[in-house]
Amino acid sequence: QVQLVESGGGLVQLGGSLRLSCTASGSIASMNRLAWYRQTPGKERDLVALINGYGATNYADSVKGRFTISVDNAKNTGYLQMNNLKPEDTAVYYCNAGIRRTGSSVALIYWGQGTQVTVSS
Repeated sequence: QVQLVESGGGLVQLGGSLRLSCTASGSIASMNRLAWYRQTPGKERDLVALINGYGATNYADSVKGRFTISVDNAKNTGYLQMNNLKPEDTAVYYCNAGIRRTGSSVALIYWGQGTQVTVSS
């Protein structure tokens, strides 16, 4: 069984910073990609940032220059550093990872439970 657990969300003022963490637990052989999505009520879940197994990153235009995605493979943990936060960044943030379990040749996609980020003006 593999689980992803996010942490680090909370309430922050305009211009503030937060760092989200996403830790994978279980019998993990490798994690080949990690992504962060966000969702607001009544809207679709949108991609915020992604990092692949080679370290290449991709960001939504709205967060470029403010957010940074990274992974510590030794800890099976991904991060989203969010700086200069704006009220429009308010959302539930979900992590999503491609994980190959020990003994398996196939990587599956797993989702975390989400963490709320609220930016006040």
